[in-house]
Amino acid sequence: MRRSPSIAVFDVGGVLLDWDPRHLYRKMFDDADAMERFLATVCTREWNLRLDAGRRYADGVAELVARFPDQADLIRAYDERWPEMIAGVIEGTVEILTTLQAGDRPVYAITNFSAEKFALSRALWPFLDAFDGVVVSGEVKTLKPRPEIFRILFERHGLTPADCLFIDDVPANVAGAEAVGMHGHHFTSPENLRNDLEAAGIL
Repeated sequence: MRRSPSIAVFDVGGVLLDWDPRHLYRKMFDDADAMERFLATVCTREWNLRLDAGRRYADGVAELVARFPDQADLIRAYDERWPEMIAGVIEGTVEILTTLQAGDRPVYAITNFSAEKFALSRALWPFLDAFDGVVVSGEVKTLKPRPEIFRILFERHGLTPADCLFIDDVPANVAGAEAVGMHGHHFTSPENLRNDLEAAGIL
């Protein structure tokens, strides 16, 4: 029988921070359809993942401005107004994190995040400094759900995959964690997460 996990490993965006480019671009577009076209064809998910994988924002922005000069201001906003993409913390999850820390439970994070913007986020949301360890994709130059990003966490901190419950709002990332031997929780709400952590005996 597989043993129960004892260590929580959190994603950040979508689990602890309410990140979505639309939080910014709704302020910049009067037309929702035009906003969605911009995010689908200019500042795309694939382009953002390259930033999360270690590309400098200045280089990513310069590339798009050269390709779409008529949308330069919108593209530059992705960098210059980045904090406006975060509506705030997801309070219920932060409360769970705080409870775990108060009980001396080890807590870690693995996040697809630009190294530049994660440094900024630490300053804006100090609870991000309280983890026992964080693997940031932009620092290690690899992304979830690739197995190597999970293995970096294990090797850095001497963790056994079967001891860890990985929490992420993206099903593919949860599947990637499970493929390397971790337990997985697909995050949909703080309430469901709390129930899973209590059932596992972590909380």
